[in-house]
Amino acid sequence: MEETYLLNVEGVKKKILHGGQGELPKLQDGSKITFHFQTLKDDFERTVIDDSREAGIPMEIIVGKMFKLEIWETLLSSMRTGEVAEFWCDTIHTGLYALVSRGMRRIAEGQDPLEGQKHRCGMGNMFDYHSTGYDDLDELQRTPQPLIFIMELFRVEEPSAYKRDTWAMSKEEKLAAVPVLHSEGNRLVLRKEFGQAAAKYQEAVICLRNLQAKEKPWEDGWLKLENLVTPLVLNYCQCQLELGEYYEVLEHTTELVQKHNDNAKAYFKRAKAHAAVWNEREAREDFLRVAHLDPSMAAAVKKELKQLGERMRKKHVEDRKRYQGLFQPPRGP
Repeated sequence: MEETYLLNVEGVKKKILHGGQGELPKLQDGSKITFHFQTLKDDFERTVIDDSREAGIPMEIIVGKMFKLEIWETLLSSMRTGEVAEFWCDTIHTGLYALVSRGMRRIAEGQDPLEGQKHRCGMGNMFDYHSTGYDDLDELQRTPQPLIFIMELFRVEEPSAYKRDTWAMSKEEKLAAVPVLHSEGNRLVLRKEFGQAAAKYQEAVICLRNLQAKEKPWEDGWLKLENLVTPLVLNYCQCQLELGEYYEVLEHTTELVQKHNDNAKAYFKRAKAHAAVWNEREAREDFLRVAHLDPSMAAAVKKELKQLGERMRKKHVEDRKRYQGLFQPPRGP
């Protein structure tokens, strides 16, 4: 099919490879677009840079949520469901592709897409020529160039038609979601479904941490959010204790007491985790700290210390027997 300029957008050409069905989608803020894409260089070999099919899952973007490559929303808005189209985009639209690709690759690899560029804007990163960690993307970052995108549109869902991921919510939506997630987590705990409950608490914490990242640490807005985060983290840690994930509890409770060194509940959960992994000295120190901070928990601390002593004595007896067996000379025939 003959190439045409797309919607009179400068520096973009479109060629339909396979026709779609129905009307053009009516996109609005919050609509979710699901599609496969392939990115190629505009060279003789049409060198492939990225291919979402290799990752095994299609790409998803939310309209109006500041996706760094804004031209993609424009390209997809010109497509019908089931359509496959090829777009040539000039350098004015592709300058940030290296950063976008880096993030998508890191997500596919199970890594943090923001590692190494947190608290920095996209424009600042665009002029930072430190390595992205990928040679081909480093080249694109040094010498931006036209790119070809081949896209296949699967579906467009209205905001009310799917469960919104927390990162795609507005500030008001996140704040409204937190008490709902907290309540769902509590309900699951009562049913002893600790893994699912932990996931609810974690999602609520992520909502609040995203909002907190936009506030100045230790100022009023940040502190209000921190007061909401702390009980959720403690609930999450209690679930992890029930699931036997003791080292994760140690990590999160240590982070809590570093910020709030008067939080008796955080010390108590950390003490139980220390006790579970045989860190006797650390467990005793944390339990005694709990009794000092909150005398109302003294009875619970006394009970835990008694249990810890009994467990450690049994362990010492078992260890002695084990080592005696190792060093005894072998018996004769």
